[in-house]
Amino acid sequence: MTRTSRSASPTSPASPSVPSRARVWWLAARPATLAAAVSPVLAGTAVAVHDGAVRSLPGLGALVVALAIQVGTNYANDYSDHVRGADRKRVGPLRAASSGIVAPQHVRAAAFSAFGVAAVVGVAVALATSWVLIPIGAVAVAAGWLYTGGPRPYGYAGLGEVFVFVFFGLLATAGTTYVHELEVPPAAWAAGCATGLLACAILAINNLRDVETDAEAGKRTLAVRLGRPATRALIGAFQAGALLVPVVVVAFRWASPWALLPLLTAPAAFAVVRATASAEAPVLIRALRRSAVVEVWWALLWTLGLLL
Repeated sequence: MTRTSRSASPTSPASPSVPSRARVWWLAARPATLAAAVSPVLAGTAVAVHDGAVRSLPGLGALVVALAIQVGTNYANDYSDHVRGADRKRVGPLRAASSGIVAPQHVRAAAFSAFGVAAVVGVAVALATSWVLIPIGAVAVAAGWLYTGGPRPYGYAGLGEVFVFVFFGLLATAGTTYVHELEVPPAAWAAGCATGLLACAILAINNLRDVETDAEAGKRTLAVRLGRPATRALIGAFQAGALLVPVVVVAFRWASPWALLPLLTAPAAFAVVRATASAEAPVLIRALRRSAVVEVWWALLWTLGLLL
């Protein structure tokens, strides 16, 4: 049940401290995590440009699909966490379903709508490229809902990072390159590993922030299972692994030495890891946002490196 107050509307002048419905929807979309959708598409497109095989409309479709799945997953997580009681003691940004401003069933409808957009556009991209993308897309959409929805949500079993690495790293990056080239060169798989690891870092920081409240709610994320010290070490490994990818790419001559440009994100990545030593929620929220910025800059510098 959603608790609302009839004495003062959440958006009325009498309660100016309560965010508007539009802002609640925006926060529920988790804008910091959208980097995990845009960056792999950018990285995969860069490989296609490097190889001289770009198809504009399918590439744009891949971006729409990635964003729609990310937003759908975020709304689905918002709704499912509310239903399961995981948001009763939030320490992070406001959630829509538990805010009392937006009805939970509307959040669920928004999740399905986003997944619907991903499905329709994904089918269009598949028809323009290859039917093999249809089952892959269907699995991605189902995984987005089952992350915290369904009878046995795998996000509650510590498998969230696996989902993020596979779908917002490997498949998003390699899939984008595939819609352009109809094949996936080694550089695309490598870039997918990097974007996947950086997306995992974003999720791990989010779960590190919520480790106590998640444990209390029975949400056994990887951070809950490992504890704070090991999770911080894992975040460092994610960041280091992403920095290692360009070195491997250049070592195997899949791209020129310009592909090493993402190494310039090392200081920012180190700052993110250092910030995770804090247990204070505001510090970890800033670290999460900075981690998203690191992923965007990694993708931008990777793109620049392949274009040079």
